[in-house]
Amino acid sequence: MSDVLFRFAEQEDLSAIIRMLADDPLGAEREDASEPPATAYVQAFHDIHNDPRNELVVADIDGQVVGCIQLTFIPGLSHKGALRCQIEGVRIAQDFRGKKLGQQMFQWAIARARSHNCALVQLTSTASRVEALKFYERLGFTPSHVGMKLSLNT
Repeated sequence: MSDVLFRFAEQEDLSAIIRMLADDPLGAEREDASEPPATAYVQAFHDIHNDPRNELVVADIDGQVVGCIQLTFIPGLSHKGALRCQIEGVRIAQDFRGKKLGQQMFQWAIARARSHNCALVQLTSTASRVEALKFYERLGFTPSHVGMKLSLNT
């Protein structure tokens, strides 16, 4: 495998990102990988891109987008006013899974959180993603909290 470059996503990467988000049983139910990308995706990309507390990052190998991750830097009063990094939208392209790319991406993301002086890195994962949960635990994440969500899409 060639060297991986982690870089901020550009709008030209949007279709590849959406395809990765849609490429699993859960994503297939909630994402729309049709071309061109739906307006809501384009707007969300611009909102993330223009927000200094958000970073949408892709893993690029030889000009091909093969992974993505979103980092959000959240200020808070708890933990003595600590900044935390929330990780969302983690995906690795099907052909690149099992090649330690996810581990490299998380190492990069954690280093990025440290460079922002974050006190902690947090993420959530759907409980049915058993393999993802095992992966996160191997990286040192602990299941310390119980997360809950309320869907506002009726």
